[in-house]
Amino acid sequence: MIKKLLLRKEQQHELQQGDSAPSPPTLAHVLQEFEQCSDLKHRFFPDIHIDVLYFDHMVSGEDVGREILQPLRSLSVQEVSAYMRRSPFKRIDEAKRLIKGILDGQTALFWKDQAYLADTNGPQFRSVQQSETETVITGPHDSFIENIQTNLSLIRSRIKSSHLKVIPCEVGEITKTTVYILFIQDIANRELVHKLVRRIESVEMDGLTDTNMLIQYIDEHPNSVFPQFLTTERPDAAVSRLLSGRIVGIVDGSPSAFSAPTNFFEFFSSPDDYYQRWMLGTALRFLRFLAFIITVTFTAFYVSVTTYHYEMIPAALLTNLAESRYRVPFPPIYEALLMEITIELLREAGARLPTKIGQTIGIVGGIVIGQAAVQAGLTSNVLIIAVASSAIASFVIPSYVMSASIRLIRFGLIVLAGMWGNMGLMFGVAYIVIHLSGLSNLGVSYLSPLAPMNVSDWKDVFIRAPYWLMRKRSTSVKSPNPTRNRMKQ
Repeated sequence: MIKKLLLRKEQQHELQQGDSAPSPPTLAHVLQEFEQCSDLKHRFFPDIHIDVLYFDHMVSGEDVGREILQPLRSLSVQEVSAYMRRSPFKRIDEAKRLIKGILDGQTALFWKDQAYLADTNGPQFRSVQQSETETVITGPHDSFIENIQTNLSLIRSRIKSSHLKVIPCEVGEITKTTVYILFIQDIANRELVHKLVRRIESVEMDGLTDTNMLIQYIDEHPNSVFPQFLTTERPDAAVSRLLSGRIVGIVDGSPSAFSAPTNFFEFFSSPDDYYQRWMLGTALRFLRFLAFIITVTFTAFYVSVTTYHYEMIPAALLTNLAESRYRVPFPPIYEALLMEITIELLREAGARLPTKIGQTIGIVGGIVIGQAAVQAGLTSNVLIIAVASSAIASFVIPSYVMSASIRLIRFGLIVLAGMWGNMGLMFGVAYIVIHLSGLSNLGVSYLSPLAPMNVSDWKDVFIRAPYWLMRKRSTSVKSPNPTRNRMKQ
């Protein structure tokens, strides 16, 4: 601990010294900084005494050749001064800034005792494609990629307004990852914006490579199993949240954006809801909430009933259930845990394998292993139905992160149901509700608009009301402009 404090003080002292006296950019200093970086290209033009430095995989080779290298080959000493006054070149007086420019994909030029940067950024990224984790039937099909500028352009192309503001942040002592905080002026609450920016700026870490890493650092309740920031790969979903008064963050190198403030019920909405008739959208939301109840409690309820509460089973079904469990040597709790773990193994294996092989693993596991387990007397037919129903219901939830959290909760409820029956199951459900009630995101209750109760916000939470009825933004975002739409007279 003492060593860490001394090291931190030493680093602060060095930073203060660096801030007070920035070192000038010299070729020797830059070459020393990039020592043993074999991918750094160094071109020297002896006739005009100009050095050029750049990373060829970070720049556009065509731009560097056309704008810099070809003209330098034909320049005379007298023409260099006029050439350096051209618009692509920007004089830099600070070594730290020059090094950051090279790392960002710019080209550095050294002439006499002066240093310049030219914007030649052009690394290769994959093209905009369809999201694999948030597929929809209707609506746009494009998704974010790993380039933050492309992601920002996807949002800008949908919000053609100067009120869309962007605050840049930098996270990661080594990676220097750029994070953009987006909000719409006069719609988003500025206090919440400042709170989110301060929280991101307070993060001290060596490297940031994905949005899901950042949101774990800025969670208000990091030990909770529930995700507290909604992430999406879809630009239209990010735009929808901006228009609703929320704040959106995008991270360089990540194909996901996060939004805040977030409540628990947002994880059950999908962009599909807004592209279909409102009655169909409402029905789909009810279906997802029903799927949530099934995936959390169905297997645990089976364990509870077959262990302690046989009187709850209809007489006709009880006979079949008894025949099904006749050859099973294990208590229901071990039987259920065995099958749930098998399902999780198959799911994890399917996710890690190539798509075609993963589908094969799912079919083999779901049909062959399930049938073989019943014939071998390891489990009953009814439990296979319960576990399969729970697994299918978990896929109905649009958010993968929330779906994974719910699967983990299911194991706890199975154990409680196996120990104390329905009382244990109710105890577990009550604990989950109490835990959710204590969560918040940027100071906004995680269970809003249910707790605190605000019935007017239910129009876009539990149901997807007609657009003409959703006139106000959610009160949880504390927007200074609560009016969302109204019909012109």
